[in-house]
Amino acid sequence: MNKFFQLIEKVFMGPMTKLAEQRHLRAIRDGIVATIPLIIVGSFFLIIAFPPIPALADLVKPHIGKILFPFRLTMGLMALYASFGIGYSLAKSYKLDGISGGILAMASFLLTLIPQSVEGIGWALPMGNLGGTGMFVAIIMSIFAVEVMRFLQQRKIMIKMPEGVPDSVARSFEALIPAAVVITIIWVVRHLLDFDIQSFIMNLFKPLVYASDTLGGVLIPIFLITVLWSAGIHGVSVVGAIARPFWLVLLDENVKAATEGAQVLPHIAPEPFFQWFVWIGGSGATLALVILFLTSKAKYLKQLGKASILPGICNINEPIIFGAPIMLNPILVIPFIIGPIITGIISYIAMALNLVARPSVIAPWTLPAPIGAYIATGGDWRSIILVLINIAIMLIIYYPFFKMYEKKLLEEEAKEEAITE
Repeated sequence: MNKFFQLIEKVFMGPMTKLAEQRHLRAIRDGIVATIPLIIVGSFFLIIAFPPIPALADLVKPHIGKILFPFRLTMGLMALYASFGIGYSLAKSYKLDGISGGILAMASFLLTLIPQSVEGIGWALPMGNLGGTGMFVAIIMSIFAVEVMRFLQQRKIMIKMPEGVPDSVARSFEALIPAAVVITIIWVVRHLLDFDIQSFIMNLFKPLVYASDTLGGVLIPIFLITVLWSAGIHGVSVVGAIARPFWLVLLDENVKAATEGAQVLPHIAPEPFFQWFVWIGGSGATLALVILFLTSKAKYLKQLGKASILPGICNINEPIIFGAPIMLNPILVIPFIIGPIITGIISYIAMALNLVARPSVIAPWTLPAPIGAYIATGGDWRSIILVLINIAIMLIIYYPFFKMYEKKLLEEEAKEEAITE
């Protein structure tokens, strides 16, 4: 096991740490994470529009259109909001003006769309690609816009205002030439040459999106996240920066199917799948281990269990990862990696067989798992049973390793007491 940790440290630690801090991935992560409050709030309006109780569903049915307005203007525009966040974050990482970077990124994304003439209204933008479907377009166009801005400013190709001009005015004029270059390039490519940037980018990523919804696409991030955590690297932060855009596309397609009244949603593995059915109590599904610690004869484990139970219920498991510790612990790291793989397989099969509804809602991640799973699946009571089954399975998987570790700590406590006496 020590050789395993040395291998992880040698192979993963350096590259993954650098990957987590890579400026473009960090900007993507920060830009998308910034949209999560809007996505969560918008998701709740989806539940209100399609409540799991038939009597309520009949009551709200005539008002669905109005109820869904907040959803369409929050979650339905998530790629638009993310484009600003990505552009802002990336520009700041280059020590450029963040606001200018964010606005230019958002404008670049919007320019890939073709306004439609609507009789009696005027010109309107189609909203279909402004949500999760257009996330990859938003990412690429945001990076393109900020990199052009950086390229021009590095070479002093900008309008420099004299001293004494307010900073806000000076920054806006500095962004004038980059804005003209970016807008002109996209206009020529999209509108004059009639090259569909949106379709090209989405088709480019489509195989990867659908691969992320396979069983292999579920197990790879589970394995990588737990392995990285076992070496002391924040696995979700690293893997999530790459995988979250794919998860959001899957979620967006599930949401569209739900609003159209589909009985079975198309995708199993958007992010709520991992949050509520795999990471019960946090990465590694450590709530089960906290429960076992509460029953421990070892004083340290019992105290740690008491201190960690409330955070664990709310899916915060840093106390247990660093307190037990699980990180670099040759005993506890085995179930920490293996357990979520097993529950991930079980949950995937249950949803593939339509025994449990597939996720279509992002619920606040600090909710207890059964409640979060119920909300995420649009009110499917069977999701609660699946969560409880997964907790029971994790208890069984963790138990022999817990007893092994407990025995070790009891021996150490006995030695300390003997020395004290």
